[in-house]
Amino acid sequence: MEVHCATETNGNVLMDTMLSSCIEYKHRDSGKEEKDSTEDPDSTKTFCIAKAYSTILSELGENVEREGLLRTPLRAAKAMQFFTKGYQETTQAILKDAIFNENHDEVVLVKDIDLFSLCEHHLVPFIGKAHIAYLPNKKVVGLSKLARIVEIFSRRLQVQERLTKQIATAINEALEPAGVAVVIEAAHMCMVMRGVQKMNAKTVTSVMLGTFQEDPKSREEFLSLTLGKF
Repeated sequence: MEVHCATETNGNVLMDTMLSSCIEYKHRDSGKEEKDSTEDPDSTKTFCIAKAYSTILSELGENVEREGLLRTPLRAAKAMQFFTKGYQETTQAILKDAIFNENHDEVVLVKDIDLFSLCEHHLVPFIGKAHIAYLPNKKVVGLSKLARIVEIFSRRLQVQERLTKQIATAINEALEPAGVAVVIEAAHMCMVMRGVQKMNAKTVTSVMLGTFQEDPKSREEFLSLTLGKF
């Protein structure tokens, strides 16, 4: 699908092309009858999202035909698809070759894992760090995969409470360890940029499973190592 000329000369032409493509794509997708092997469905979805962004900008009072905004809907569409790419990823896929048998029964801790997510209530970012620990039960996982699990679930529309639980549950199901602990510290732009506008507010959530839930000493050791408490 070629739309390069329209992107440079007329924002309305581009958006009309996107809308037509979007309608055609949805019609084909709902019918499930024929597929054009030469057309990329992902590109058509991008154009549909871009059309929606163009509408938003117009309703906000902007001129989508001015030079600075001609390609903004398309850029925003691609950015949003990247921000939510976790919907197309699974923990099973990234962990299938990364779990190893190992006779290790002491705590494995990875802390300060950067995370970026979008609040599902306002579609604005929350930014912070995740701390993950687990007590192996004859199985360990490549350390980078813990960060990848955080990435998969944070690259979706989220609330911090659910994100914390999803990370802990995924690790627990994949490794069947003696215990899993996850703490997330994050600043939410919906509190900083709007609403109460509290610049320094930070939200901390935790999920403890297995030994970390049942044994106060293990839980306190984890919290001391991650948050500097107890």
